[in-house]
Amino acid sequence: MTSPRQPDQLLSDIADYAVNYKIDSDEAYRTARYCLMDSLGCALLALKYPACTKLLGGVVPGASQDPVPGGARVPGTDYQLDPVQAAFTLGAMIRWLDYNDTWLAAEWGHPSDNLGGILAVADYLSRKHAADGSGKPLTVRDVLTATIKAHEIQGVIALDNAFNRVGLDHVILVRIASTAVVTHMLGGTRAEVFNAVSNAFLDGGALRTYRHAPNTGSRKSWAAGDATSRAVRHAFMALTGEMGYDTALSAPGWGFHDVVMKGNPITLAQPFGSYVMENVLFKISFPAEFHAQTAVEDAIKLHPQVKDRLNEIERIRIDTQESAVRIIDKQGPLNNPADRDHCIQYMTAVGLLHGQLTADHYEEAAATDPRIDQLRDKMQVVEDPTYTRDYLDPEKRSIGNAVQVFFTDGTHTDKAAVEYPVGHRRRRAEGQPLLVEKFNHNLATRFDAGQCERIQSAFADTEKLDAMPVDAFVNLFL
Repeated sequence: MTSPRQPDQLLSDIADYAVNYKIDSDEAYRTARYCLMDSLGCALLALKYPACTKLLGGVVPGASQDPVPGGARVPGTDYQLDPVQAAFTLGAMIRWLDYNDTWLAAEWGHPSDNLGGILAVADYLSRKHAADGSGKPLTVRDVLTATIKAHEIQGVIALDNAFNRVGLDHVILVRIASTAVVTHMLGGTRAEVFNAVSNAFLDGGALRTYRHAPNTGSRKSWAAGDATSRAVRHAFMALTGEMGYDTALSAPGWGFHDVVMKGNPITLAQPFGSYVMENVLFKISFPAEFHAQTAVEDAIKLHPQVKDRLNEIERIRIDTQESAVRIIDKQGPLNNPADRDHCIQYMTAVGLLHGQLTADHYEEAAATDPRIDQLRDKMQVVEDPTYTRDYLDPEKRSIGNAVQVFFTDGTHTDKAAVEYPVGHRRRRAEGQPLLVEKFNHNLATRFDAGQCERIQSAFADTEKLDAMPVDAFVNLFL
């Protein structure tokens, strides 16, 4: 007979935080509003791309447009879906263009991916409560609180634990974080949150295969939608009384630590609070894998010096962090947009050529420009140990890159170097107006001027926004 074991501490910590912790950081709420704004803007922009829209709606072909009574509405669309499928649909839209917020640590990822599940469940509950009188609608403030907590769970676990080094994709943390906060949003007790999160860990994790050559593909754009929708499924199951597993992580031989992490336990660098939302990174200037954001910024700075001397370029040097060398240093053919937006050489080449980088630059029409590969072939990507060290420093969290172009006559450009991208906390004051500008542009890709103005007005009054029922908020985007 086996002796009883104490429940895994991490599962207890997550459940306690999701249910009991009170967020008291004005900065976290202020940043969360920008996060909500930006994520919805990214989702709307993604609707321009058929590769994304073909996956959205209902699961059964032909039933995509059939509204689910009492279901969640999906911003930017006519869909009314059950919360699980609504979470997938919105989650895929938010992540599709690799343009939403980012967190970089031992593990990286995009914490706003959790909004797929959070907003779908909040809208479902609000419409349900309004229809049957079972409770008050949730407010946007409730969504912000859940978003801060999901960011924190995902981001703090990521500080010390590199799931990528055992071949797992970072969306495992979306599933864990979404499961915790969504179960609580649905009225789950601490025990039910614990049970749901234990089951989320028992799912294991998606492999990173689809993020790396020769298999880089579009799954990386819907993997987070899949993760947050799976979380909603776990949450609903937990509320039926489905059991949990006390030692899902630590069970010898069969637990997550032994099977997945090769015997290494998951550790927390610090307690859960509101640190991650306060320090999250926004992709403001261009849709690009975040380790390359400052490289593109460098390239755009150098564009005036190289645009008329492209045939004279001998070599291009990119100094970067170790993580960028490991995941986005790519030579050889790039097969699709998912390959291109995870290649530091491709993104830097576009910046040098055009002085800008947009989502359209990853499509076939732009990628067939032979000058891009000509420049890629001349690039050398080198790790700078200082950039690597500062990237991991919790007081800095920089994402430094430097680019310099050398010509055949022996001359060279200035060395353009940027340590902190415009979306970094250290550049918040500079970045926030640009983030609003990005949002307004993305709104205009989907709505007429009158609807854009109504949405912009809602975000401009933060007190009214926080108090707004979620269903009324989502209706602004229909």
